[in-house]
Amino acid sequence: MKIGKIIGTVVATRKDERLTGHKLMITQGLDLEGNPEGEAVIAVDTVGAGIGELVIFTTGTAARYAADKPQSPIDAAVVGIIDNIDVYGELLKKGDR
Repeated sequence: MKIGKIIGTVVATRKDERLTGHKLMITQGLDLEGNPEGEAVIAVDTVGAGIGELVIFTTGTAARYAADKPQSPIDAAVVGIIDNIDVYGELLKKGDR
């Protein structure tokens, strides 16, 4: 699982029928300091997340199972909305990241 932020939505009137009824969110991965990390992905929203919210998202097979569609073309899914993050920086060494 990864930390991300919802930065937009995608509307596609023509898409694979197995995606019908799913909200598609543009999700930007974040590092532990909240900086963008990697490329943004389109993720199926399974929890009702909104623009600007911090979320937990997953990719690959776990995303398909999270959306309860194991045979669908889903590669990323939002699986949680983050309320709070506590990182104990003193436990991380520069080389441990």
